[in-house]
Amino acid sequence: MIAVLFALAFWFSLMTNMQKMETMQTPAPLAHVSNSFHFEVSAPLARVAPLFGPEGERCWAGKHWDPQFVYPRPGKDVEGAVFTVQHGAHTSIWVNTVFDLAGGRVQYVSVIPEALISVIDVRMCAIDGSHTRVEVSYARTALASGANDDVTTMGRSDRDSGPHWQQAVGACLVTNPSQTAGPDHR
Repeated sequence: MIAVLFALAFWFSLMTNMQKMETMQTPAPLAHVSNSFHFEVSAPLARVAPLFGPEGERCWAGKHWDPQFVYPRPGKDVEGAVFTVQHGAHTSIWVNTVFDLAGGRVQYVSVIPEALISVIDVRMCAIDGSHTRVEVSYARTALASGANDDVTTMGRSDRDSGPHWQQAVGACLVTNPSQTAGPDHR
């Protein structure tokens, strides 16, 4: 009789634990999106490439783009630059991982702690002496499930940003010709 009671207690405990395990939710998968766009600019590569450094971007990215340099100080566009950018209540930390103006490539890794990480890769090539093709790729990954919707929304926005970037960069080239004189423009 004790053996039967023990077996029933064991079975009941096993069933209860299995039900608890079934009702426990597994964590939501973390969102990851990759998108790219491209556009052409009516200017040579030597004028266009500097516009994609953190300082150079001030010319066209709008008033919300205000990098605060951690390194170097004073701030300047160099590979290895570290800076922060305020996005409403959030501060993102940026590292300029590639800054090769002659080769037409600029890359950043940006992190909003405990929310998301982004890799932004800008590749430029001369079409001819007065036109440049720009290709921008974004890869964004949520660091917490609470950021999944943000990553998905940002991905949709990234994908559709080409026309805006083309217009803004073109306007900068027209209104600030000295801003883009080359790598020593500061």
